[in-house]
Amino acid sequence: MLVRGGGKQENIVLMKDTGQSQIHFEHPMSGTLLVILTGSWKLQMGIPTFAETEKIIEISPGLTRLTFNMQQVTSWDSSLVTFVLKILTYCSQHHIEVDRSTLPEGVQRLVSLATAVPERQGAKRTTSRSSWLARLGTGTISALVGAREMVTFVGEATQAFQTLLIGKARFRRSDLMLTIQECGVQALPIVTLISFLVGLILAFVGAVQLQQFGAQIYVANLVGLGMAREMGAMMTGIIMGGRTGAAFAAQLGTMRVNQEIDAMTTLGLSPMEFLVLPRMLALSLMMPLLCLYADLMGILGGLFVGVTLLDLGLIQYFNQTQASLSLIDFFLGLVKSVVFGVLVAMAGCFRGMQCGNSSAAVGIAATSAVVTSIVFIVVSDSILTVIYNAIGL
Repeated sequence: MLVRGGGKQENIVLMKDTGQSQIHFEHPMSGTLLVILTGSWKLQMGIPTFAETEKIIEISPGLTRLTFNMQQVTSWDSSLVTFVLKILTYCSQHHIEVDRSTLPEGVQRLVSLATAVPERQGAKRTTSRSSWLARLGTGTISALVGAREMVTFVGEATQAFQTLLIGKARFRRSDLMLTIQECGVQALPIVTLISFLVGLILAFVGAVQLQQFGAQIYVANLVGLGMAREMGAMMTGIIMGGRTGAAFAAQLGTMRVNQEIDAMTTLGLSPMEFLVLPRMLALSLMMPLLCLYADLMGILGGLFVGVTLLDLGLIQYFNQTQASLSLIDFFLGLVKSVVFGVLVAMAGCFRGMQCGNSSAAVGIAATSAVVTSIVFIVVSDSILTVIYNAIGL
């Protein structure tokens, strides 16, 4: 409601009613605006918005001074203080004098406390976007720093392994046995399921094509060679990367957050020997055994398809598999599995030791460990396959 009176002095009265809180604006004298607040000024009552107050201040002619009248305010909370602070900020920016003496004593103390320390420059988050060249440079520097940290970690792990060879490595043998159990026996169910299904899928893929030529017996060759030379080691490595590598990263990351690794260093114990070395040894020892088990499960998956869907005899399928495979095929897969085990363990431990000091950083470390493990497995598998082909294996 806007009211204009006659005479030399013009009075503006605006009443904003939102439940129980009300605000009035008057011009008691030239160049002065009186802000009258009445009722209950609590957040749940639906207080007036500052945008409407700002409009009144803008249309007030020749405004140089602002004062308050809060004698009829029955109750208030922090929403009143926030409203007053917005008025003070606006008036300060537009060089309008504000009389704070008319504010309630409690409001004055809170306003003084809120304005005692000025806002630090750059404290607000900015949304400016850097140029593509700056982003490229930042990404390059980050990649170089990560590569340097990885090389440093590999060097420290090598030194820890050398310490083990000369019998001076300090770690608990019980931790090694426990980790072997976690990496070996407890991983058998998931390795069994995935390997059996991979062998079954390979048999299906081969059968679709080989049946056209009446050569479905060679499904045994396809599944046997595929599992022994390639898929057994790779699928086991990927499984352990998602299962054990992430677990290593989460365990070491949690220890980093709880400052257990710092305490261990303070006590003179090497985290590389006490934490990383047992995990690398356990996974490196268990990966070949898991790979052989995965090869067997994959061959059984192919056998299931050959006997049930391709009308092949059990003995016939077994003899064909035995004729197509040699020890060198299994040996090549075992070499890959050892390499994958070392890489998965190093990726998980590296990301765990690299973890930040928050709970979110632990999740990031676990995720990064899985991604790093898979990348390492694929790259190393490609390199080993090229090497095998180059030497005629």
